[in-house]
Amino acid sequence: MSEHAGEKSDDDQSAAREDEDTIYPDEETATESEMAAGTEEDGAAQEADEVDEEQSAVESARAERNRMREQLLRIAADFDNFRKRSRKEIEEVRRRTIEDTVREVLPVIDNLERATDATAGATDLAAVAEGVQMVLRGFEEVANRLGLTRVESLGQMFDPTIHDAMQQEATNEHPPGTIVAEVVPGYKLGDRLLRPAMVVVAVPATGTGDQGKSDDDAPNADGEDPTPE
Repeated sequence: MSEHAGEKSDDDQSAAREDEDTIYPDEETATESEMAAGTEEDGAAQEADEVDEEQSAVESARAERNRMREQLLRIAADFDNFRKRSRKEIEEVRRRTIEDTVREVLPVIDNLERATDATAGATDLAAVAEGVQMVLRGFEEVANRLGLTRVESLGQMFDPTIHDAMQQEATNEHPPGTIVAEVVPGYKLGDRLLRPAMVVVAVPATGTGDQGKSDDDAPNADGEDPTPE
C-alpha cells in the first residue's frame, strides 16, 4: 500500500508541474515578446516623428514660397507705380519747360507785331532796320536767359569739336588755323553743342599773289590758273 501511495505522490507532483507550465509561461519567452513589442512601438513612434518633421518642413517651405510670392507681387506693384509716377513727372517737366520757353518768347512776338505796325508803309529804311535790330536784341536776351550762347568763332583757332570748316583761305595775314570768317553761327545750350559754327579757316599762302584764294583757286602743278576765262 505504501508503494501505491508513493507512485501516486509522484504522479501528483508531475501533474502539478505540468499545470504550472501551462498556467505560467516561460519568463524568457515573455521577456522577448515584451522587447519585440517595445521595439515595434519605438519604431512606430520614430516613423511618426519623421512624418511629423517632413510635414512640418513641407508646411514651412509652402509658407516661405507664399511669403516670397507676396513679396514679389509687392515689388512688381511698387515698380509699376514708380514707372507711372516717373512718366507723369517727366511729362509735367516737359510741359512746364515748353510753357516757360513760350512765355519767354511772347515779348519777342509782341515786338515783332509792333515793328510790323510801325513800319507798315514806311519809306525810311533806317527806321525799319532799327525795328528789326530791336526785335533781334529782345530775342537774344530771351535766348541768353534760356542758356543759349553763341559759339565764338571769328579770330579764334579752329576747333573741330565746335567748328565746321566750310572753306579754306590762303593768307599770310593770320596764323594757319585761324578762323577768318563765319558763314553760319553755332550755338550751345549750356554745355551741349546744338550746332557747330560753319567757318572759313586760314591756310598759309604760297606767294603774295595767292592771298585771298582758297585751295580750289590755287595754281596747279604746271603753274597754270585752273579758273576758266
